[in-house]
Amino acid sequence: MLDERTREIDVETGAADEGLARFASPDLLRHMVLDLRQMKSFIDAPLVMARAEGIWYWDVNGKRYLDGISGIFTVNVGHANPRVLAALHQQIDQICFAPPLHATNIPAVQLANLVAEVAPGDINTVKLLSGGSEATEAAMKLARQYHRQSGNPLKYKVVSLYKGFHGATLGALSATGLSRRKAIFEPTLSGFVKAMPPTCHACPFNLSYPSCGVTCVDQIERIIELEGPETVAAVILEPISNTGGITTPPVEYLPRLREICDRHNVLLIFDEIITGFGRTGQMFAAQTFGVTPDIICMGKGMGSGYGPLAAIAFRDHVAAAFWGDDEDNVEFAHGHTFGGNPLSSAAGLASIREILDRDLCANAREIGDHLRARIQELAPLNVITDVRGKGLLIGMGLKKDAAAGVPFPAELRFGQRVGHRAIGRGLIVRADPDWIALAPPLTITRAEADELFDLFAECLGDELAVSR
Repeated sequence: MLDERTREIDVETGAADEGLARFASPDLLRHMVLDLRQMKSFIDAPLVMARAEGIWYWDVNGKRYLDGISGIFTVNVGHANPRVLAALHQQIDQICFAPPLHATNIPAVQLANLVAEVAPGDINTVKLLSGGSEATEAAMKLARQYHRQSGNPLKYKVVSLYKGFHGATLGALSATGLSRRKAIFEPTLSGFVKAMPPTCHACPFNLSYPSCGVTCVDQIERIIELEGPETVAAVILEPISNTGGITTPPVEYLPRLREICDRHNVLLIFDEIITGFGRTGQMFAAQTFGVTPDIICMGKGMGSGYGPLAAIAFRDHVAAAFWGDDEDNVEFAHGHTFGGNPLSSAAGLASIREILDRDLCANAREIGDHLRARIQELAPLNVITDVRGKGLLIGMGLKKDAAAGVPFPAELRFGQRVGHRAIGRGLIVRADPDWIALAPPLTITRAEADELFDLFAECLGDELAVSR
């Protein structure tokens, strides 16, 4: 069995059972389609993971990789976490699936209560789901139904941000502001309006903070007014945008957006699929920025990748619109087969308790500050323009001459070249042409963070030497 052979990889030496390498053969891989990858080129240089522990992966050839991006902003409590594995093993012996139209299950009940306990403000109601796209779509559907049942049936439009990403399903994609992710599938759904993002590192209004007066948030109010407040149901955004380049808004942005939404009876939705569960140094970015939305979308770090798990959680006044007698037909008209799955819920419970009991939020703040300080050591290279993000969500802008603001040629795709070089050296990062992100598991130690930085600095310097 594959599981038996993966256990034969030696943690210290990386030596692996030679039989594992066959899982990287073109004959087997040609039957797969991976996320956002051209399989023709992937098969030429495949990467097939066989084992993981802590902040490390091992591939089928026994090569070790430092996971500098938590899988994909997901494995917050680290790989092969003993507490989560024990919870899964125990749950397997109890129940693995409950009838979703007729019942719930014990881990799901416990998980919903724990999320309500750690969520900010009066966010006390939780709908369990199984993926991030499900969560953002559910949040937007909830907003539309909420207004319909609260006497505002014309409120259906959703305002989102250019460069934001809210998922790959059609509804989530309709709120997404990345042409490279959605153009091929257009036309997407109607009722979605875009606003400019708070990208202070590349202001869309050619202004400078703080003299700009945070124009980027004022334009959202203007959009609501122009569309007609009676037609706008919600504003959805990531408190820190990944695909925008780890875009971190000015300190005034989210509080003023909260005021705008309140003024126009518009629900504020935070897409915290990436930022939730300790990533920014607090349990939620809502707490990091001191702003409570009406709905929080959560996933990824919620279960740390040990099971498909996501949710939306919402405030009491929103929940009240869905509470009534059966004949009122006001229940949330939404469901997914694997929402509240017992195994995934057990993983989520164990993962969140691990974050709380080990105070991994504090570790995210401490190690995040340490990595930012180390990144400053790279200033003499004159290639990093700025450092963005919070906690252990760190982004770096890249230019050929950072001081003069001269970019690398677009065709060079410098950041991606650094990312490719990093893979070759045994480091996984998030790489775009003009920025790179680091987001290791929240369990990372200072010594491991130094190892991550040293690897990254080596790859950046080497690529810079051949690209300038």
